[in-house]
Amino acid sequence: MIWLTAWRLLRRDLSLGLRQSGDWLNPLVFFLMVIALVPLAVSPEPARLRELAAGIIWIAALLAVLLAMDSLFRGDYADGTLEQLLLTPAPLPLLVLAKVLAHWLQTGLSLTLLTPLAAILLNLPAQAVPVLCLTLLLGTLTLSLISAIGAALTVGLRRGGVLVPLITLPLHIPVLIFATAAVQACMIGLPVDGYVAVLGAFLVLALLLAPLAAAAALRLAVSGA
Repeated sequence: MIWLTAWRLLRRDLSLGLRQSGDWLNPLVFFLMVIALVPLAVSPEPARLRELAAGIIWIAALLAVLLAMDSLFRGDYADGTLEQLLLTPAPLPLLVLAKVLAHWLQTGLSLTLLTPLAAILLNLPAQAVPVLCLTLLLGTLTLSLISAIGAALTVGLRRGGVLVPLITLPLHIPVLIFATAAVQACMIGLPVDGYVAVLGAFLVLALLLAPLAAAAALRLAVSGA
């Protein structure tokens, strides 16, 4: 029953995302716009773009994830669904995890699927593309989990979306550093196992701690409403 409730919530959020396509299409369009405009602002020289490609793609992915996070709990908070979720027998951290997974499937996974196109635009070597995709699979889910804490803390505020990046950005920086370092190491022929292992450890910690922290923040928001 508990897992069935989480599965139904996951399907509901995915269904709502398909109906409200702007919620997940806007971050993807923003991601591609950043990738397309950076060469115009920095340099169209292939060697220069190749050197900066990993950092550009990851910064664009981080901003795209943050762009979509404000709406994670806000709709449920506004229409009373969040109060109903608190009354279900399923643990709230599990339901938070289900909502974050739905968000990631619409944003993080979609960004990863767009990565080969971004790599071509930025002249990234072909051998580095699989490593970049792997870091995005691990890293974007970690970013979504961390950002869920900020979204839960600001769910009751009118302009809370502005605060989410300020609250969570310090926690995003280690993911950004190790993900870009993995791609750079692959480009120069160094092993990337250590970087990927660290990203995996970040993901495990986020899976264990972020739903608990977000659930506690949501309870405070509902009780204080």
